[in-house]
Amino acid sequence: MRMQKIIFVAGLAMLAVAAFSSAPVRAQGPAVVAPIVVDTAVPIVVNAVKPKTPAGQTKFEGFVMNANVAQITVRARGSDMSIQTFTLSQRASAKMQVIVDRGGYQYGDRVTVYYDTATLQVVNFKGKPSKPI
Repeated sequence: MRMQKIIFVAGLAMLAVAAFSSAPVRAQGPAVVAPIVVDTAVPIVVNAVKPKTPAGQTKFEGFVMNANVAQITVRARGSDMSIQTFTLSQRASAKMQVIVDRGGYQYGDRVTVYYDTATLQVVNFKGKPSKPI
């Protein structure tokens, strides 16, 4: 019983100290700040951003699986499961005909294909064909 009385008195003392030592809390009001007048100027263009590929074209890098004058099948460089087959445009087909006459692309040759995203038709391609077998 005596221990309960001591705990009760100590708790009551702490409550009294906390009540008298706390300061009143006031909300912070908005401070009046004078608006900063900024002179609007024309933005300075240091370097204009130029796209790496023309609008509507996408780059696909990978390895040749099959190539002829009508189409090219390419396996993506980062993913062995991603395979794309593209039809060649007339200009790309003429370029491919020259390469096929010299031996053509072999399986595993590295190429970069630039294609139209709407039709999946090759506009241009780059890559060095290896020596024919």
